[in-house]
Amino acid sequence: MSSLFENFTGTDIHHLNILLLVGLAIFFATVGARLFQKLHIPKIVGYLVIGIIIGPIAHIITPETVEKLELFNIFALGVIGFLIGGELKKDVFTRLGKQVFYVLFFEGMTAFLLVGIFSFVVMMYFFGWQHAVAVAVVFGAICSATDPASTVSVLWECKARGPLTTMLTAIVALDDALAMMLYAISVSIAGVITGEGGEGFLAAITSSFMEIFGSVVIGVIAGVVLNKVLKWIDDAEQTLVFTFSFALLIIGIAITFHLDVILASMTLGLTLTNTNNRRAEDCFKHMHQLSAPIYVLFFVLAGARLNISHVNTVIILLTAAYVVGSIVGKTLGSYIGAIVSNSVPTIRKYLGFCLYPQGGIAVALLIIASSRFNHELASIMLLVVIAGALILQLIGPIFVKVGAHWAGELGLNVTAEDLIKIHTTSEMMDKNVTAINAGTQLGQLLQIISSTADNFYPVLNDENKPIGSITLNGIRNAISSQEINDWLVALDIMEPVHGTIDEKSMLTEALEKMKQLDVDFLLVCTADNRYAGILDNRKVIRHIDAEVLAKQKEADRMYDLKAHQTH
Repeated sequence: MSSLFENFTGTDIHHLNILLLVGLAIFFATVGARLFQKLHIPKIVGYLVIGIIIGPIAHIITPETVEKLELFNIFALGVIGFLIGGELKKDVFTRLGKQVFYVLFFEGMTAFLLVGIFSFVVMMYFFGWQHAVAVAVVFGAICSATDPASTVSVLWECKARGPLTTMLTAIVALDDALAMMLYAISVSIAGVITGEGGEGFLAAITSSFMEIFGSVVIGVIAGVVLNKVLKWIDDAEQTLVFTFSFALLIIGIAITFHLDVILASMTLGLTLTNTNNRRAEDCFKHMHQLSAPIYVLFFVLAGARLNISHVNTVIILLTAAYVVGSIVGKTLGSYIGAIVSNSVPTIRKYLGFCLYPQGGIAVALLIIASSRFNHELASIMLLVVIAGALILQLIGPIFVKVGAHWAGELGLNVTAEDLIKIHTTSEMMDKNVTAINAGTQLGQLLQIISSTADNFYPVLNDENKPIGSITLNGIRNAISSQEINDWLVALDIMEPVHGTIDEKSMLTEALEKMKQLDVDFLLVCTADNRYAGILDNRKVIRHIDAEVLAKQKEADRMYDLKAHQTH
């Protein structure tokens, strides 16, 4: 089928260079995601849909292009792993303790069993029992992994904070290791049953544990070394360069020695964030900023993988079994795990809804596993996992956001910058500052100043419009440089208006204007230029910091809820 892009432009899409295709992918995905956001749908869903449109539908990104960019996908998974590790501070495990491992075990194993049973039933109808068992155990193992990229990205986008968010971050970081162990066992069983296994059962298990152990070891070593390097750096640009280079080194070493990229990178991030290095926070902040286009392209390529032209009845039924088994298994399993571990009600009720997304890990594991099956069966399995992962990626982020909303954790992880962006000047201005008439005499003025605690006093004319201001420093200078006379009035000692701001302006605009004028306050006026209040930079910062602290305390209080309490 000819490309829609070729039809519209007359250009052979296959002759476009990779960089141009990547630019088109990121541009279209960013525009599409903004449209999805207006519908209150997470951006990731928009990226995936755009990937489907410009991939299998419009053929702008071909399967060959996706294959050429496979190394980028591995790099993206490494960056994601590093940032997730940065979220796993010591207090996460101090607060949750054994709850993480109970929930991890039950949600992973329940999904494994249900997907395995459902897939076995479908496969038995079309194939023999050997292939049915082999496919069932492999699908069960692969579905136990939750995609960390989309899950954590939604939590960051929604500024979520609280016990559900903390538990979810820990689970998606750790169940990669669980999926790998289940995968090693399952592939070995499948190889024995079908007679197509390359290595023995014990060898496969040993290899899997060595892979996990090696990934953790190189991550810890790199984290310790990076921590020591950062202690000698006091420059933001060099901090980013060293962090980025270490992330690349870890990803490259993991690829070279056939270790798990996500686990190694995650361990690097986890080690660094728990070193108490003041530069560590800067590392993750810079990497977050750098990761935005990486996320976009990663999810576009995930959507572009799906080849919808090969879909048939077997694939539809197996995909349904895979998706339904994953959803029911993770929802039920996480609930059982939360009950057993006596977790707080929000984790019991809503964690399961947040564990649906699947992506690169599931596909990567199956690509490796497919070499153990004949071509027909391998093609069916690959298409089922890609289709199932895509469906779960489309609905998963929506349910992550819904679960966090039901748990009451949305918007509790805000920063001062986030709050500044949403506040208006009128919300933050001080309306109670005493305004002084231009004709107020010096004696009255001194009495007003002595009875109030303000630093700035607006001077108004008879029409209530600002014509100047008086500061404490200004009045000291005026008194010390002139003969004190009773006939002095506010008009004589005031300073001219350095700047005003409309009360409907956003706070970001007001603070930027203060910075440009190099002043500590602005007079706030109405649309007809009448005085409305005063915006004091120091008071604004104190108010914003207090609001951030209040939201963090609100989230932290959720950890102290007793397990028997209802939400």
